Amino acid sequence: MAQTEGTGLLEPPKLSRQDFVTDQTVRWCPGCGDYSILAQVQRVMPELGIPREKIVFISGIGCSSRFPYYMNTYGFHSIHGRAATLASGLKISRPDLSVWVATGDGDGLSIGGNHLIHCLRRNLDINILLFNNRIYGLTKGQYSPTSEFGKKTKSSPFGTAEQPINPVCVAIASEATFVARSIDIDPVHLSKMVLRAAEHKGTSFVEIYQNCNIFNDGAFEDFTAKEVRSERVLVLEHGHPMVFGKNRDKGIRLNGLDPEVVTLGRDGVSEKDLLVHDENAPEPTLAYLLSRMSYPEFPVPVGVFYSAQRPTLEEILTQQGEEIVRRKGPGDIEKLIRGTETWTVA
Repeated sequence: MAQTEGTGLLEPPKLSRQDFVTDQTVRWCPGCGDYSILAQVQRVMPELGIPREKIVFISGIGCSSRFPYYMNTYGFHSIHGRAATLASGLKISRPDLSVWVATGDGDGLSIGGNHLIHCLRRNLDINILLFNNRIYGLTKGQYSPTSEFGKKTKSSPFGTAEQPINPVCVAIASEATFVARSIDIDPVHLSKMVLRAAEHKGTSFVEIYQNCNIFNDGAFEDFTAKEVRSERVLVLEHGHPMVFGKNRDKGIRLNGLDPEVVTLGRDGVSEKDLLVHDENAPEPTLAYLLSRMSYPEFPVPVGVFYSAQRPTLEEILTQQGEEIVRRKGPGDIEKLIRGTETWTVA
């Protein structure tokens, strides 16, 4: 540690991406989108200025859930669907820690769906990264909660009969205070979304479109491929009109309650006619409208859909505890156990 000149205090050493790389062999399939996500998270961590011993990554079960092995921080590789539960307990008991959840569309939205919903509505100051590849990759190619309707897989040979979950819609409906989306093959945008999530005070939720090149290769290629991305992806920017296209000549306009794609310069349409993105809107109505836009009818939105400020659960619980102690004094476990609210079973 370096000494701060004139203070006698020691400065923590400046960290680099390499400081967050472990000695574990990364055991994802070659070409998996998880490599990109790992690289961007490792690059962002030093920017946070948080010591490694104050950072914890928690996962459930699935390909994404190997994440804690590859981050040189503290971590839990927990049980299926329960990463949000462990993260909640840890953050309440240790609010000083930077807590991250790495989960997948199966782990987080199937067996873990109920836990994810309640974690989001409670607004703990934790960060949730949901890797969405629309398939169960670890168990070799069954359909997942986000698989498209009619998708043929090993567990749906005649096509799925279920409507898919939209993760961003679920997060908004669960009263999440920060909701974003990014793509594994856009490292600049992805690292920006990870950093924005870390800076948010409250539960941040980032859906990441992630390619499983073995069991669902090209799931998002129709709109994420480099040669078509500018025409089929809408990058959300706070305070800016919703413009997209290789020549920045297309936009999103509101027609009544419905969004529509328009061409700038045609029929007198200008940027003044377009929707302006407001991620800090008092209500997430616009964010929800955007979350329903999908290719091929619309460009797929990426970026921050919604960001709101609300007291975190750990702050509220701490305030409640301090108030009760002020009014009634410190608690007494022995007195509670031996109190009058007991009974004997014959």
